[in-house]
Amino acid sequence: MSTLAQPKKAPETPSPKTKKVQKEVGQDRAATSQGRWAFWLISPALVLLAVVIVYPVVNAIIMAFQKDQGLDPVTKVFVQGGPAGLDNFVHWLAQQCGSAACAPGTLGSQFWSAVGTTFFFTVVTVVLETVLGFWMAVIMARSFRGRSALRAAVLVPWAIPTAVTAKLWFFIFAFDGIANKLFGTAILWTGSEWPARWAIIISDVWKTTPFMALLILAGLQIIPAEVYEAAKVDGASAWQRFTQITLPLVKPALMVAVLFRVLDALRMYDLPAIMTQGSNGTTTLSILVVDQIRQGFNSAAALSTITFLIIFLVAFIFVRFLGANAVASATPKTKGQDK
Repeated sequence: MSTLAQPKKAPETPSPKTKKVQKEVGQDRAATSQGRWAFWLISPALVLLAVVIVYPVVNAIIMAFQKDQGLDPVTKVFVQGGPAGLDNFVHWLAQQCGSAACAPGTLGSQFWSAVGTTFFFTVVTVVLETVLGFWMAVIMARSFRGRSALRAAVLVPWAIPTAVTAKLWFFIFAFDGIANKLFGTAILWTGSEWPARWAIIISDVWKTTPFMALLILAGLQIIPAEVYEAAKVDGASAWQRFTQITLPLVKPALMVAVLFRVLDALRMYDLPAIMTQGSNGTTTLSILVVDQIRQGFNSAAALSTITFLIIFLVAFIFVRFLGANAVASATPKTKGQDK
């Protein structure tokens, strides 16, 4: 018997649902492949950051729990160190040297005064630099002849190294310097507590205000001109345009600029170290760390760890509660997500 040839079946056309599933599977595979390539491409940078940043931080934390080599205050015998537990942190936070309070004038007795001085410099300088920087940014955002030259000239103080700035203002505030001759005074600017503090504040404001102005200017330039034109048509005054348009729209850039300046001011070292050597109530936490290094590395590591935690806490508050997020997510938040 001859077998009849079976007719060939036509290939089935996948349904739209099947096509959608296949497309999603292909996209997932492509994303996985791209993710692997991205990991291998950034891995050298991650290794470099781990060596440069992570290792010193971890090593400092480990050192903070070790005793310094030196003479035992009780037995007067040289000891090699060893585990210290929380003694180094208690030394700074409780200002205790052994079982007694640290004597006035020692480094251990200066911790909380250094914290107060650091935050005083931070609050005053950042407020002044923000106000002046905003004013300068508003002027530089306008269109006028010579605007490019003005922007370049404004950045000169910021471009000067901090050590050079400190020496420049040290000579200005010398007893026979320009400041006393200009105002006809005889003030010991770097030899008295409050004059020394204000001399450092003036120096820091002169140097860093252009940095604030530059960041705020970048935020002002992304505001569309049509918004201001529409406000003028609606009869909004200059003050209303500033408070209702400029401030709300420039707030993200403004908060990021304030965050950067706060973190920078909290670790201020160059200006007070060069202008006053940290004397007359100008000792900051960074100066205290450097001074302690000369007496013991492990105790200095504990102090630097405390300083790191203070700066981290301030940064967390700015990012979490004040909206100073420099790397905001591009995806919109849905209802119920973290606010």
